[in-house]
Amino acid sequence: MSGGVLAKAPRGARGTARRGWQWGLVATATALTGLGITTTAGAAPSHPGVPTSVIVRAASGQLRDAEDAVTATGGHVGRDLAIINGFAAVVPADTVATIEQTPSVLAVTADTSLQPMSVDPSLGYDATGNLGSMSSVTRMIGAQDLWAAGYTGKGVDVALIDTGVAPVPGIDDHIVNGPDLSFDYQTGAPASVDAYGHGTHMAGIIAGRDAGASASSAGCTTCLNSSGYSDTTKFVGVAPDARIVNVKVGAFNGAADVSQVIAGIDWVVQHRNDNGLNIRVLNLSFGTDSQQPYTIDPLAYAAEVAWRHGIVVVAAAGNEGRGATSLNDPAYDPTILAVGAADPNGSTDPRDSVVAGFSSKGSDDRPVDVVAPGVHIIGLRDPGSFVDDQFPTSQVGDRFTLGSGTSQAAAVTSGFVADLVQRFPDASPDQIKALVTKSARDLRHGGNRDDGNRILDGGRALSKEKPPKRLQNFEPASGTGSLEAARGTYHVVAGDSVLSGEQDIFGNAWDGRRWSIASWNGTSWNSGLWKRQRWSGEPWNGLDWTNGSWDGTGGSAQPVLRTRIAVSSSGVRASSLVKSYSFSRLAYRCATTAYPRYAA
Repeated sequence: MSGGVLAKAPRGARGTARRGWQWGLVATATALTGLGITTTAGAAPSHPGVPTSVIVRAASGQLRDAEDAVTATGGHVGRDLAIINGFAAVVPADTVATIEQTPSVLAVTADTSLQPMSVDPSLGYDATGNLGSMSSVTRMIGAQDLWAAGYTGKGVDVALIDTGVAPVPGIDDHIVNGPDLSFDYQTGAPASVDAYGHGTHMAGIIAGRDAGASASSAGCTTCLNSSGYSDTTKFVGVAPDARIVNVKVGAFNGAADVSQVIAGIDWVVQHRNDNGLNIRVLNLSFGTDSQQPYTIDPLAYAAEVAWRHGIVVVAAAGNEGRGATSLNDPAYDPTILAVGAADPNGSTDPRDSVVAGFSSKGSDDRPVDVVAPGVHIIGLRDPGSFVDDQFPTSQVGDRFTLGSGTSQAAAVTSGFVADLVQRFPDASPDQIKALVTKSARDLRHGGNRDDGNRILDGGRALSKEKPPKRLQNFEPASGTGSLEAARGTYHVVAGDSVLSGEQDIFGNAWDGRRWSIASWNGTSWNSGLWKRQRWSGEPWNGLDWTNGSWDGTGGSAQPVLRTRIAVSSSGVRASSLVKSYSFSRLAYRCATTAYPRYAA
């Protein structure tokens, strides 16, 4: 694989192609229409009611049951929508309520058409009329007010642990590539390049900036305020002068193990101030469904270590809907900033927004901290990536694509935080979190604040002369719990062996107590070694794949990376090979690279 071009996965596969990690990207309702997802016309003759096109999102592990619920009411199951663990369907209108009440169904939404807008030919969409455009998003959250006051994220690095970032226009000139810890690099793919499409979308939301966009509005007739970044003819992210530090962990299909993510967080903490870097924000647009208490969870502990070393950690709440009893791991750790998704509800007034139906609410003990726009967000397209390939008509214009989820909401918030960190460079993460939550605005339709139904408001944050003096006193995490429990139900598969139990991707035993001390002390990485295992560009050391595998059964065949996807055509729900890799080498890059410093 070269140039980040994606190898295609089987079109007939149902389920997700991102086992090992849950990337928080969904596409719902109108966004799916924008993706070009269609349904089969017609209604069941045995049931009255007008045939209605809908999008059905299934509960985790219950896709087949959700399909059965649709057919039982006389509906027809249409195209697979693997990216949301759901499908398109045509159902009698009078059965929608019945389907919605089925335990296996998270949500049923109308598959409506996009309304025509005045399209800017330079962008391919209407920046002022489309509520998912970054122009609309930055207006709704008050980021443009921060820009006008001179706060654009300048001098702040945002670490993005994700699937990599493609060097596409709009982000290519302000990326710093950190380590590539993914399975992709071993196949000869360029280091750090995004073959999945998720990381690129996040990067553009956080810090996108088109060529020609500048802080000056002199002579600008299409600017909305005194900042040149408000120009409606340019694509501009929430923190256009911030830099993205790209730490790739997810493979071409999103596959990654928790141990890779923890290694990435450790690298960010250890190198946050090295050689011209100033990492003050960490974006985690993903999570697992771990049920392990955060107080012992290794992933939650890694996030806390970053927090306590001066990095604001922003994590996606999860896309499991209102019925979810817990936020994703690590968002369920109350110390960090957990973000849910808001739907603009057809209005440019942020107070008219509602919490998106797919957004996880959390629990009474740990609700979402804040919400941010996360529905039908237009971000940078990654040509040839998994998302681009699977949903080709998600494309908007030539350069952009639609996406919905708490992933997008977290990215919006990370950019927002970067702007605030520029204003208050000496503020602690606790203070920045307090500023974000206390300045957030109530939603008119939000209900109880404990549901996290407050949306970002840059104007109110700007009115504060200094950040709140606040120290959080939640019980700290220890990191001494189970690595396997941190994975939840998401696992990477090599051959017939599942990476499970208390071992990392090398098959090395996991010692949570020893690692937690090294992580806190900043000694887990040493000259390309993480936990004394070489992750540098040379072949992996310390593990002979021809003599052993994760389950210890041995065998002469070289292991391959497989992703578990459910195949529905024959009723089989088993592992299916999407792409094979030989486990020959995994690259660790840039630990000692000198990065360009910000201009004074």
